[in-house]
Amino acid sequence: MNRFLMHTTNTGTVVPHLLDAIGSTTTVSLTRLTRPGEADLVAKLESGNPGGSLKDRPAAHILRHAERAGYLRPGGTIIESSSGNFGIALAMFGAARGYRVIAVVDPKLTPTNRALLEAFGAQIIVVDEPDDAGSYHKTRIALANRLHREIPNSFRPDQCFNPLNSDAHYRTTAEELLAQCGPELSAIVCTVSTGGHLGGIARLVKHRAPHITIIGVDVEGSTVFGGTAHPYLTPGMGLSWTPANLDDLSRIDAVYQVSDEHAYRACRTLARAEGILAGVSTGAALIVALAAALHRPATQRVALLANDRGERYLTTAFNDEWLRAHSLTTDTSVDRLRAAADRLRPTSTRVAQECANYRPDLATALGTPTTTHLPANAR
Repeated sequence: MNRFLMHTTNTGTVVPHLLDAIGSTTTVSLTRLTRPGEADLVAKLESGNPGGSLKDRPAAHILRHAERAGYLRPGGTIIESSSGNFGIALAMFGAARGYRVIAVVDPKLTPTNRALLEAFGAQIIVVDEPDDAGSYHKTRIALANRLHREIPNSFRPDQCFNPLNSDAHYRTTAEELLAQCGPELSAIVCTVSTGGHLGGIARLVKHRAPHITIIGVDVEGSTVFGGTAHPYLTPGMGLSWTPANLDDLSRIDAVYQVSDEHAYRACRTLARAEGILAGVSTGAALIVALAAALHRPATQRVALLANDRGERYLTTAFNDEWLRAHSLTTDTSVDRLRAAADRLRPTSTRVAQECANYRPDLATALGTPTTTHLPANAR
């Protein structure tokens, strides 16, 4: 049972279009991970969106504005660099609205995500040339931009550089969190990749309720908040630069970098202890949110976003043989997860501009189209 009144925004009404079915996702208390006297730990279940992830929000928001601005017209082609949830969301909405979708992916594309993209009719192009950071982000983006220049009547949502990515979460996700979690909310924990939900939530919350602590979570090996790049296994997190959607790092109160081991352990423990099957990035957020809840009183609440559905990770995070092959634990003990959370320490407790790894030249270098940055009056 929840210790506080939890608000519901799901009215169960009929909506006119699939894009209108996004949001109003449930927030649930994680009562088996905390102990009496600790803060209420809650997860916002973004798997409740029609495409199964929080990426449905910016995908729909960007497409709506592109249609209104005339950048996306009937019979058009959507081209995006994504091996995960954003690409799946675009493929789903493209099918629903009659657009062709081209997903530029890399060799790390999982069989499940490939099957989902193909189920919605998306065309898949695989980039196998790593960029200068050893990942595929830059080479994927550059190819997607080139295809956009070559293919008539095409549109690039470009989640990495489009400010509407964070705007979607500013307008919806952050509003829902504040309404659902009530005045007891003392901290919000968000993972980071393109910076959309962390940037958007931080912007609204620091304007509306500046006393709430905003905690960013990155994976070890990513350099969103500086540091040294190296390969990592956690999907849906990290970049080799600080994304423009994190436009003001002063809104972020603390940053943690978690290991692959922590992220995989936590998402598996969440399934076994709470019955919530979520992805690996949710595990990264969970262990940090648990660390915050351990040191806050029972009168407060700590929230995290459960970013997507765990079914997409059945062959990896929830497969013991795969974990052992990658030297990752199969342990799902709540006590050991709590002990690991208690040992976590933030990388930075004062996130200033000098911690960032901004690349203002990158959009131009990768050939980002000007139509990616929609006019201010469309936001």
